[in-house]
Amino acid sequence: MIKTLKNAFRIKEIRRRLMYVIMMLAVIRLGSQIPVPGVDSSFFSNFFANQNNDAFSFLNAFTGGGFSNFSILALSITPYITSSIIMQLLTIAFPSLEEMQKDGEEGRKKMTAITRYLTVGLALFESVSMCIGFRNQLILEFNVVNVIVIVVALTAGSALLMWIGEQINEKGIGNGISIVLLINIVSRIPADMITLFDNFVKGKTIAKAALAWVVIIAVVLAVIVLVLILNGAERRIPVQYSKKMVGRRLVGGSASHIPLKVNTAGVIPIIFASSIMSFPGIICSFAGKSPTGIGGRLINMLSSSKWFNPSDWLSSLGLVLYVALCIFFAYFYTSITFNPIEVADNMKKQGGFIPGIRPGKPTQEYLESVLKYVIFIGAVGLMIVAVIPFFFNGMFNASISFGGTSLIIIVSVILETLKQVESMMLVRNYKGFLND
Repeated sequence: MIKTLKNAFRIKEIRRRLMYVIMMLAVIRLGSQIPVPGVDSSFFSNFFANQNNDAFSFLNAFTGGGFSNFSILALSITPYITSSIIMQLLTIAFPSLEEMQKDGEEGRKKMTAITRYLTVGLALFESVSMCIGFRNQLILEFNVVNVIVIVVALTAGSALLMWIGEQINEKGIGNGISIVLLINIVSRIPADMITLFDNFVKGKTIAKAALAWVVIIAVVLAVIVLVLILNGAERRIPVQYSKKMVGRRLVGGSASHIPLKVNTAGVIPIIFASSIMSFPGIICSFAGKSPTGIGGRLINMLSSSKWFNPSDWLSSLGLVLYVALCIFFAYFYTSITFNPIEVADNMKKQGGFIPGIRPGKPTQEYLESVLKYVIFIGAVGLMIVAVIPFFFNGMFNASISFGGTSLIIIVSVILETLKQVESMMLVRNYKGFLND
């Protein structure tokens, strides 16, 4: 990785693009420290300190602390991510959107425009909801002018991050939205390291402190290795293309493969499952109520911060629902992004076939059967990565904002960005060769 970046900085064009990305990331971190005018910025800091709900810490990690500071970038890039997921789901429900998506560059531009409008709409909805929900505690003077200023500031902040992500795609090194999300997550790691130091190292003997650091580093490295394996693993299905006559020439006969990534859905299953399970707790927190009895027990079961707690093992039953939801969404999201019927039809039209499998419906059924096993293996691997931080948080009270989901995002984005830089270097070498 260091060698790749070192070589990239030697090339003027790529160095300029990398410096542009660094400048944009500095703008993001600066914006995360600018509070929204007309609000009590200390309210959310105190609110977060008294909350045990996973969704709040998860959201604060995704916003790089901007939500707890209630900065102008408090909504972060989450409205854009949500609108992108909604558009993916809508393309399945509405054939017109699916046709638009397949309509080349012009169709993609229209889809991008719709996604932008939807992002602004979601940001408006979220900012108005926060103004209404926290009007007495958050807003210093609740009047129309202040509400408009707050809503405009939050919506503009979210739109700014969307624009920065697109500019990084165009003038930087690509993966703009992912890089925006990455810098927010990475910015919270130093604070989490300080928390771990205070909980397990500070005030301990040298031997115990050293052992604590060894365990912490070992756990983090183990999760990173698992993420690397999960991110790179794929099932390659061989494809053979038959020879055919084109004019007077015999063409074709090449061999290829269909790569089926083990973790096809990425972190989407974890995000969906966490959002659903955290929703009841968020509603209770916004309503200012703490359920007791059976209701309180159910809320504890839905909170991952209560899992693996030695004094309350019953709450760990919520992990069963979490695993079931993650597996369900892994299958659901993969069914949206990978269509075996379309792949089988395209192979048949191009004269391709899987050795030992007839073209058409048998190929479709074969792909579906293989995909079922691959998705299950990926979902199990995803669960292992996600549950390891939950285990240590519950058993040893290692309360940190980043976990398996954040590490998956960090590793995946870094790998994809390095691949993008390497491809840019490769293209430049080809251009230089052709110019010579």
